Amino acid sequence: MFFGLTIEKLLVIGVIAALLIGPDRLPRYAETLAHWTTRARDYLRSARTRVKEEMGDEFDDVDWRTLDPRRYDPRRIIREALLDDAPVPTVRAAAAGAAIASTASEPLRPGASFRPGDPPPFDSEAT
Repeated sequence: MFFGLTIEKLLVIGVIAALLIGPDRLPRYAETLAHWTTRARDYLRSARTRVKEEMGDEFDDVDWRTLDPRRYDPRRIIREALLDDAPVPTVRAAAAGAAIASTASEPLRPGASFRPGDPPPFDSEAT
């Protein structure tokens, strides 16, 4: 299948095109189509050769089917991202949290509520 077109659909399109173009101009159009097809095939072949030359041995290691844009399903990507384990806090993240807590007017507590008139915690590194 070529972009979801079956042989029957291509045949119907060809018959309609032949009727619209007419028998006088049909050979010229068929020759032009053949020329464009040959040029496109040569262009794609040369592009593949250039990519293979530039990538070297890594070209054979790439699984090209995984790069097919038709395989990208946003629902699957989001599902996989949500199922990933939560990131483990690093030393740098813990140190940043301590710096924020030390600059606040009161210690940061998860789920802490603020009373009217109390200054909210302030992060000097935030924009």
